[in-house]
Amino acid sequence: MGLSTQQTIFWLRLATLVALCVPAVELVWRWFIGALDPRPVTLATHATGDWAVVLLLVSLAMTPARALFDWMPLIHIRRRIGVAAALYALAHLLIYVLDQKWNLIVVATEIVKRFYLTIGFVALLALMALAVTSTNGWQRRLKRNWKRLHWLVYPAVAVALVHFFIQSKVKIGEAAFAAGLFFWLMLWRVLPVKLRTSFAGLFLLAAAATLSTVVVEATWYGLVNKIDPARVLMANIDLDLVPRPAHKVLAVSLLVIVLVALRRGIAAANRLWTERYIRRTIPTS
Repeated sequence: MGLSTQQTIFWLRLATLVALCVPAVELVWRWFIGALDPRPVTLATHATGDWAVVLLLVSLAMTPARALFDWMPLIHIRRRIGVAAALYALAHLLIYVLDQKWNLIVVATEIVKRFYLTIGFVALLALMALAVTSTNGWQRRLKRNWKRLHWLVYPAVAVALVHFFIQSKVKIGEAAFAAGLFFWLMLWRVLPVKLRTSFAGLFLLAAAATLSTVVVEATWYGLVNKIDPARVLMANIDLDLVPRPAHKVLAVSLLVIVLVALRRGIAAANRLWTERYIRRTIPTS
């Protein structure tokens, strides 16, 4: 006998909680045994920031995943993932404060002086506000305003990605890849409802997100790093430089299409088997 819906949700929530804690536990353990030497604070700062971005994207992916895979329990873990992303972002800041020897005046001065720190702090404030108000109690208190407030997650993620780009300096590959996935997630939300779950819409998304990644990467290198955008564009067809961020975005987009096809194929096979079983076991009058 399969699990009931409530049992499925319970185990899914538990597995999600464990998975969300694993990066933090692994980071603390590596720090404890000296595996982060000789720059443990710097590496820990980057790791927590990276995980904050990853979890933000995963939390945004829950809505498309629920629609594409037709699996309602996913909606029950979205909030946990979003709160975890905010906590990793907070840890990102606290480790930076540790690096400044807990001198809050220096930290505040740096945040005001350095643009990438300023926007990172703004994104953190937004994420913490969303995490604090994510409970059912706050949802009841704020009523319609709750959805308006939590719409801030989209600009907050965008600002966090700009922070990621600036902090990455000339090595923006990971930031560009994250931006490409963000484009996919946002473009999915603006597609007509019928296209969101159709294969035509998914192929359109794959092309649009990949092209957006190419354009953003070339534009950033051109405007910020003063590198000829044409060179960056040509790098996407140079086999010696594979994979580029756009290639990774395309691969993820195509993987989504394959998984959706498998899910629907299995569901169709199950329905067919059930119908045949019923016809064989229930006599017709």
